[in-house]
Amino acid sequence: MEKITVYPGRPYPLGATWDSEGVNFAIYADNATAVDLCFFNDEDDTRESLKVKLTERTHHIWHGYLPGIAPGQLYGYRVHGPFDPENGHRFNANKLLIDPYAKAISGVIGWSDALFGYVMGSEIEDLSFSELDSAPFIPKAVVIDQTYDWKGDVPLDIPYHESIIYEAHVKGFTMQHPDIPEEIRGTYAGLAHPITLNYLKELGVTAIELMPVHQFVNDRHLVEKGLSNYWGYNTIGFFAPDVRYAASTERGGQVKEFKDMVKAMHVAGIEVILDVVYNHTAEGNHMGPTLSFKGIDNASYYRLTADQRYYMDYTGTGNTLNANLPNVLRLFMDSLRYWITDMHVDGFRFDLAPALARELHSVNKLSAFFDIIHQDPLISQVKLIAEPWDIGEGGYQVGNFPPEWAEWNGKYRDCIRDYWRGAHSMLGEFAQRFTGSPDLYQDDLRSPTASVNFITAHDGFTLHDLVTYNEKHNEANGEDNRDGEQHNGSYNYGVEGETDNEEINLIRSRQKRNLLTTLFLSQGVPMMVAGDEFSRTQRGNNNAYCQDNEISWIDWNNMDKELFNFTQQLIHLRKRHPVFCRRRWFQGVPIKGAGLKDVAWFLPDGLEMQEHNWNEDYAKSLAIYLNGADLRSTDPKGNKITDDSFYLMFNAHDEPLHYSLPNERYGKEWLRVLDTAIEDINESPVRHFTSDTIRVEGRSIVLLKHVRNNNEDVQRAKKKNRRKL
Repeated sequence: MEKITVYPGRPYPLGATWDSEGVNFAIYADNATAVDLCFFNDEDDTRESLKVKLTERTHHIWHGYLPGIAPGQLYGYRVHGPFDPENGHRFNANKLLIDPYAKAISGVIGWSDALFGYVMGSEIEDLSFSELDSAPFIPKAVVIDQTYDWKGDVPLDIPYHESIIYEAHVKGFTMQHPDIPEEIRGTYAGLAHPITLNYLKELGVTAIELMPVHQFVNDRHLVEKGLSNYWGYNTIGFFAPDVRYAASTERGGQVKEFKDMVKAMHVAGIEVILDVVYNHTAEGNHMGPTLSFKGIDNASYYRLTADQRYYMDYTGTGNTLNANLPNVLRLFMDSLRYWITDMHVDGFRFDLAPALARELHSVNKLSAFFDIIHQDPLISQVKLIAEPWDIGEGGYQVGNFPPEWAEWNGKYRDCIRDYWRGAHSMLGEFAQRFTGSPDLYQDDLRSPTASVNFITAHDGFTLHDLVTYNEKHNEANGEDNRDGEQHNGSYNYGVEGETDNEEINLIRSRQKRNLLTTLFLSQGVPMMVAGDEFSRTQRGNNNAYCQDNEISWIDWNNMDKELFNFTQQLIHLRKRHPVFCRRRWFQGVPIKGAGLKDVAWFLPDGLEMQEHNWNEDYAKSLAIYLNGADLRSTDPKGNKITDDSFYLMFNAHDEPLHYSLPNERYGKEWLRVLDTAIEDINESPVRHFTSDTIRVEGRSIVLLKHVRNNNEDVQRAKKKNRRKL
């Protein structure tokens, strides 16, 4: 590359911004003494073809404008300053650094000792200074053309109460799909393929929550074992879609391919939610590599201890980004806005969210992070979902996030698992979880949709494995089965792992239907993991974070079609009936004009439950009446929403129980809609009357729908008219 003219440029926006005539470069480095912008002609170049000193500095931001630079140009930074780890400074200009605002990154890290700012093996460890050049081993940032024809794409804005979230991995979802062209399997293009879109539409989900797609790093210790960081919770580029998930070989082509995927999802009526990891980076602790932030200005990005050589670690990864610093908060907000405005995503799930709200040490829901999001007119309007725990003291924050946030409800997961496996658990807690967890969310004016309900997630057993294994089987991870959660709330029903025992397999199938039925009929926002709808297994591995292979990839050739059909019908049942997805809390008081409570709880004998019944941990049976006469909500045009009324009978005992229906005030005639003792959901001709006794098989749910006759409608109208008179 020939010598090039450098103009002063602008400090904003940060990153590399092409304007059709050249590129403005800007990078924040408060404590730096000099910044070199380095250009490369090819990904494999071992040295830069041109080095430009950025001499302009505004508000700690180094910047310059270079005419003639075009999209596709590769670049990185070398940043000068004090190498003084004991005071938090780790500048080393021998290390080529990735732009924190890079919109695309050209490749992946090739592990080498040169990537570390210190001499590997030195007696003084990270206090030593490495003179090895890391340029041959570090991927380069790519200048991109941000223009794109969205063809009128607009946000879908699907309300939380109508949402059904489907957690999936970009690569794992299509990698083994026989009907997806082989060249795009495991990519953004694979997700955008009509086969994928039709499947998601037929299943009935409204949002796909993608596990991390920000450019991430495969840990060195995993690579040396022949493994990889498959899940991707190891970010190095908060603006860059990971290049490994792109079928495109064009430099920077992953950006357009990602946008194509989002646009296709939106046409199919499906929102895209990203799992984002703003709490830490891939640079690890004081013994970790120098890839970007650590070398740009370590003290200005990370939370350091009193001895500034070391890092605060609330994440279990070695470091924590310092959300108390204005430049770090700006990085987060700029990243979120970019994914909303330029990439058109519909929301975010925040990994280890309490780490972002820690001020000195404690979690503060009034922290600057939440305050800025609350005030932002763009970010505050998309879906914001917290993983409400980290590993620090006081890190379990379920129920404590501010309004506008939804949360992964870990208490829901644990309670529903315990109920169905027969563990000692209080019916009172089951009732709270089934009705949206008002004990967690109602007092601070949040709605039932603050609770994202789930039985399984990417970390832990799949649904099939939850009813197949008592113990984790993580031997393939290379840690002698020491990794992964010890307490899984699972039960194998007599045999560990797969079996030919027909009786055990029938129980397992029924339990899967019970868990899914409970999930989709609970108040709140249901979330399921890709493949749970057809019995995907990870062979008992409950921590498959490093398994980029058949353990994690979805096996489309071995679908449990009966469970898929059941799940599909269950989802559509929920979507047809707003009584299962209320926007407002149950009041437990009579509905005006109906004389019946909006929700009522019954014992198997048909009598309403009393206070002492809620605290009996041995009780495994109950029935629930859901009144659809008035859901205390209106549709977008202001019309009152009403629905059918339902009666649910839960039997977690292993033996059948006989249930009596409540008195005829609740309904004289009922239609059996669902019975998890069988594999199909169908409004069968089986009708029940008030005087009937209904056999509910062991470990099963029966759902009845009230059949209103003309006489009941007439009586209701008469009562209404009398009130008017």
